[in-house]
Amino acid sequence: MSKHRDVSGEALAEYFEKQELSTPLFLHSTYGDIEEMPIEVFFRDPEEFPELEFIALSLCDGKVLDVGAGVGAHALYLQQKDFDVTALEISATACTIMQQRGVQKIVQKNFYNLKDAQYDTLLFLMNGIGLAGTVDGFRQLLAHSKTLLTDRGQLLFDSSDISYLYEEYRIQRPSYYFGEIGFQYEFKGIKGEPFKWLYLDQDILIKIAHEEGWVVQILFEDENDQYLVRMEPRR
Repeated sequence: MSKHRDVSGEALAEYFEKQELSTPLFLHSTYGDIEEMPIEVFFRDPEEFPELEFIALSLCDGKVLDVGAGVGAHALYLQQKDFDVTALEISATACTIMQQRGVQKIVQKNFYNLKDAQYDTLLFLMNGIGLAGTVDGFRQLLAHSKTLLTDRGQLLFDSSDISYLYEEYRIQRPSYYFGEIGFQYEFKGIKGEPFKWLYLDQDILIKIAHEEGWVVQILFEDENDQYLVRMEPRR
């Protein structure tokens, strides 16, 4: 048994069962903030999706892999639209909840351990691309994505420029890329495993994508510095 529990999974399970949490799910971050994680966002209905996500979902094509599917909000939506969609999720608890919610194709795996499968669309919503963790990790993610895409394949994801945090919290920018943030969930006094999450500003995204041989389109930006990206390998 690993010493770290899937505390976010435990919170999801409690919310799924009781429609509320007995204690909040907290998120600790390396910029010094402790936030209460609004767990209901994972269980959103389509009418609660922001415009950015609707645009991304409308651009899905062919066989779709919903990466970091959580409890299946987007996979369920695509399934109802008759898409061939597979929900990829590393948390066993989240996978069980998805199954109970009616998601038909679920793969419990780390994205990098997924092999010998081909998809037309890799979908990373709610800053799912953040699983790359670091700028170098993003290069690896792009390389691995190429092995999973068909000839006409595309990547769809959103990210955000978080440079404002450093002004807002008056903290010094780190020596590494400022969009590499460390997080740790806490639920009922138990802390989960620390993890890194990546937020990309558009300049570095475009620079890396071009260096790694991808074509980039920025499709939409909202008022919160979030933006939607469509990428495909340069052919």
